[in-house]
Amino acid sequence: MLKKTLALTALATVAIAGTAEARDQIRAVGSSTVYPFSTVVAENFAKSTGNKAPVIESTGTGGGFKLFCAGVGPEHPDLSNASRRIKKSELETCEKNGVKDVVEVKVGYDGIVVANSKASKQMSVTREQLFRALAKEVPVNGQWVANPYKKWSDIDASLPAQEIEVLGPPPTSGTRDAFVELVMDTACEKLPEAKALKDAGKDKDLKAKCQSIREDGAYIEAGENDNLIVQKLDANKNSFGIFGYSFMEENAEKVQGSKVDGKEPTFENIASSAYVVSRPLFVYVKKAHVGTIPGIDGFMKEFSSEKAWGDDGYLTNKGLIPMPKEERAKFAKAVAEMKTLSAGDL
Repeated sequence: MLKKTLALTALATVAIAGTAEARDQIRAVGSSTVYPFSTVVAENFAKSTGNKAPVIESTGTGGGFKLFCAGVGPEHPDLSNASRRIKKSELETCEKNGVKDVVEVKVGYDGIVVANSKASKQMSVTREQLFRALAKEVPVNGQWVANPYKKWSDIDASLPAQEIEVLGPPPTSGTRDAFVELVMDTACEKLPEAKALKDAGKDKDLKAKCQSIREDGAYIEAGENDNLIVQKLDANKNSFGIFGYSFMEENAEKVQGSKVDGKEPTFENIASSAYVVSRPLFVYVKKAHVGTIPGIDGFMKEFSSEKAWGDDGYLTNKGLIPMPKEERAKFAKAVAEMKTLSAGDL
């Protein structure tokens, strides 16, 4: 019986591999922030190797992981771009569905900007003010209440006397996850009312208060299409949009980033961590597809080459903030060795 089971397993593996060979084009899904970087790498990879350019889809980080972790075989993506690290629960879903060997490659850094039209005045805002503008509930006179702020100036007289209207990413987006972690959580946890909840052991309630975005029209989910946000900012000079620094750079003639905690979202400030709303970017590789779907190893070597992600690489020209040299060497080695990730690493 055991021999029969082993034989069937071997046949199934061969069948998957054989079928996968019928697909001659790499497929990547995931983050809208990493999308433009992956697209440029795909173009350069195709030019230098003669391979077909990989198909890159912008599905959002969370949506990308759902597709990536659904299984092994040609009907499933080979790579998942992410603007945050994979969660332990997502890696466990991968393993449950047979995606047991996942390679993690950090590719660089990006900042998250709160941008508006260049035709408007640049805003200077703190993380606490952003929390008070966007949270579903905020503390007023020591009590948590439904967000009462209609205008920015309701929060602080130094802010614009205009309606709060922020176009931002949906819950499936890594940019949304990172914004919540770096801005909402960080600001909220410093509030006395939040500390009181923590001291009372109400961690679940604290998490809900700190991470829930208002749903009364002040925050508008704009999908994964950052181009659409820029168009709306151009049309409505009083609105703001949340997206990656690299996308702001691409549209520098139309939009500008707000100062956050006194620092502008510039390349230098993000690289030095002076601008606090910054995060790492990743590409995850399905090791079972390497050598089966042609070109995955070559594509990742292109991505992790100095000519791509180095200090003077072509991705830097697209707005990617490069990792320090030692960190680049670490992840280039992970690509060369196809070093896999385990739940214990998270």
